[in-house]
Amino acid sequence: MRLRALAGVVALAIVLAGCASRGSAPVIDRTSPTGRPSTPPAPVAAVTAVTPTPSGRGLDARAEFYTVRRGDTLYSIALDSGHSYREIAEWNNLPNPNLIREGQVLRLTSPQGVAQARGVEGRGTVESRPLERESQGRDAGAAVARDPIKSEPRAVKLPYTEENLALLSRDPKPAAAAVQPATPPAKPAATEPKPAAAESKPSAPQEGAEEDEKIDWGWPTAGRLLAGFSENTNKGLDIGGKAGQPVNASASGTVLYVGSGIRGYGKLIVVRHSRTYSTVYAHNSEILVKESQRVVKGQKIAEMGNSDTDQVKLHFEIRLLGKPTDPAKFLPERAP
Repeated sequence: MRLRALAGVVALAIVLAGCASRGSAPVIDRTSPTGRPSTPPAPVAAVTAVTPTPSGRGLDARAEFYTVRRGDTLYSIALDSGHSYREIAEWNNLPNPNLIREGQVLRLTSPQGVAQARGVEGRGTVESRPLERESQGRDAGAAVARDPIKSEPRAVKLPYTEENLALLSRDPKPAAAAVQPATPPAKPAATEPKPAAAESKPSAPQEGAEEDEKIDWGWPTAGRLLAGFSENTNKGLDIGGKAGQPVNASASGTVLYVGSGIRGYGKLIVVRHSRTYSTVYAHNSEILVKESQRVVKGQKIAEMGNSDTDQVKLHFEIRLLGKPTDPAKFLPERAP
């Protein structure tokens, strides 16, 4: 009996051991093909849209856009940019130049002029060709040497087999012969760049510089100098005199603006003398010229007064691209 009981215990132990060996399954980490923990993807940098800040007063004719601020008028914007308010109104389709609102974005350059300038600047930098000419043009021989199958005029898709691969790679000569006739059109590419138009553009600034040098400046009126030029406090010269005293054009040019639409200037005249220079005559009592009128140096254009100021005087400015500059650098010396 004892032997039978001992044999039963041994048999039971063997059965339990077999079940335990079958129940323990190996655990495999499949999070990565190599068994290593996968590297988390790099964080994508956030893209921040940068909005250009609008240029304030002191902008010039090279500025393309301007955002209207409180207190601005179309006349003041035109004065600070060196343009005519009529030009700005036309570029922005403004039927009434007296109606502009705060926050409104105004174009300060001619749309046609910007398009032409960008076209000239970009000419020759990007070459556009049909896809067919690109494949048959420059570097055609290199393309054939790298992959004769891609240089075929018409691709034929075949199932991948060792026989088809051997057939296609056996003789690349037909492919080279098909591309060879396409080499002659590459010659016009050598003559295609025409830098003459791009090189001729710098003549415009030269012409503008010559035009500026030809300006013959003169004093707009006689009188005692009350205040000189200061970038912070006075944008020009203040010349004292008597009411009704003649105010003359400092140089020949075209009248850009006549009126009192700019605060602090009273009855005002703006004359353009070149693409870059203009003059300002403020605080007049009477204005004797009209907009778009051609004037010559020394011509009487107004009479001195005290409009929008506390004394009779002429406030005179010379502006370069809308920015006030010291008139004393341009005007001849005055007799003591």
